[in-house]
Amino acid sequence: MFTGIVEELGEVTAVEQLQEASRFRLRGPLVTEGAKHGDSIAVNGVCLTVVETADGEFTADVMQETLNRSSLGALTKGSRVNLERPMALGGRLGGHLVQGHVDGTGEILSRTPSEHWEIVKVALPANLSRYVVEKGSITVDGVSLTVVEAAADWFTISLIPTTLALTTLGHKQSGDPVNLEVDVLAKYVERLLAAGVNPLHATGETR
Repeated sequence: MFTGIVEELGEVTAVEQLQEASRFRLRGPLVTEGAKHGDSIAVNGVCLTVVETADGEFTADVMQETLNRSSLGALTKGSRVNLERPMALGGRLGGHLVQGHVDGTGEILSRTPSEHWEIVKVALPANLSRYVVEKGSITVDGVSLTVVEAAADWFTISLIPTTLALTTLGHKQSGDPVNLEVDVLAKYVERLLAAGVNPLHATGETR
């Protein structure tokens, strides 16, 4: 489980194409500190398993399913990436509950800069539209953000200088893909309602 608060701006140092998979080597001295085989690290919002670490870098294998559902397949040597370690139980929840399980990809439609922040408009896949609401939470490339406006096929987010400086969102251009993860609580509520269960009085019985 993650919080969507990016800890480090890392870099892809190598990409190896395998049969129906890819092996990435990424540089992230902070997130690899104390990391070991089997640990999880979120890369642009995608939860990956550490295969090995050495000299501030870690290796992760990415299966075809993940490549199909996320923008990781577009990464090349030198690409910058957002990195985050899993949240520690008992720690502060700075963003919102993030699983690192990407629901789909969007596309940067426009950027509107202002004096103290920047409004970014992102295309929203039709199957995710119902989960995105004004003032709700969404994860974009692993960054926990608040939705400013929500339409049927797009939403906007407001990026403060810190987010622009310390994450890849400060460098994304119109047309660039981004990974999206919607609030998992909304999906659970939807599933319960579809089964005829009152989420406030869930007993397992249907009505």
